[in-house]
Amino acid sequence: MRAVLCTEFGPPEALVVREVDDPLPGTGQAVVDVHACGVNFPDYLMIQDKYQFKPELPFSPGGEISGVVSAVGPDVERLAVGDRVVCSVGWGGMAERVLVPEASAIEVPEGVDMTAAAAFLVAHGTSHYALKDRGQLQAGETLLVLGAAGGVGLAAVELGALMGARVIAAASTDDKLALCLEYGAADVINYTTEDLRGRLKELTGKDGVDVCYDPVGGALTEPAFRAMAWEGRFLVIGFATGEIPRLPLNLVLLKGCQVVGVFLGSFTGRDPERHRANIGELLAWLGEGKIRPHVSAAYPLEQAGQAIADLGERRAHGKIVVRP
Repeated sequence: MRAVLCTEFGPPEALVVREVDDPLPGTGQAVVDVHACGVNFPDYLMIQDKYQFKPELPFSPGGEISGVVSAVGPDVERLAVGDRVVCSVGWGGMAERVLVPEASAIEVPEGVDMTAAAAFLVAHGTSHYALKDRGQLQAGETLLVLGAAGGVGLAAVELGALMGARVIAAASTDDKLALCLEYGAADVINYTTEDLRGRLKELTGKDGVDVCYDPVGGALTEPAFRAMAWEGRFLVIGFATGEIPRLPLNLVLLKGCQVVGVFLGSFTGRDPERHRANIGELLAWLGEGKIRPHVSAAYPLEQAGQAIADLGERRAHGKIVVRP
């Protein structure tokens, strides 16, 4: 089979496509023929040896896939050949076939588009876990989403609106903000042309922001935090700018505010049943048309490096997928 390989740590253009051995399922494992692989920011970091998980070389990037089960190993009870599934695999997804533990595969209901399924597991899974479990977002509250047109950001906009919040979307260009309005944002802020803190004060007055969703970090974090409401929840998703910010802790004290870490990867390992229930809820919403992952581009395996570069350099709107 063909697979995208990182043979040495470096930029996306260093990735290669090579023939490798087909995977064979062991006990409790299944082989999935990949329909599509979602591209996520950890892929960009992992191939440069900048991520907290460090696979041994050579490896294939790609942490989420959709596909069809083509073989099962001994003691596999829930899956059968022909099942449509989505899987969180950490890495290895940019290949024609992937070996997965049975526990990591979740059945996809009939009628759900498989490309959309590949594009929602990480973005919507992260945002759902962040807003529902970590942020305790309530209907009628105000949600600020930074980096709102990226994969996780746009999912947060969509889910926040679905949960009944007033969503303020902040992004770097007007065309990105137009997309956010399509996905349920009530108000938008262009933080390259507008003062983020000043605009938030105009939009929220003395009330401030109840929940902030921050996958960006860098210079945006502190002005966003200064706009938080009393007993607000500031969700730390990631650092797309590459800069990990520092916050004056007196602001946390004065606002009675929580700074809450969101790490989907650890959550799935520590509480797999609750994660499966969350993904089941998202799949139901996907099948009902309540959520619709925005896939802006699909690349073949040979252009996987370009797909990862587009995401890492923040040229993507919504999600990008790679399709064998």
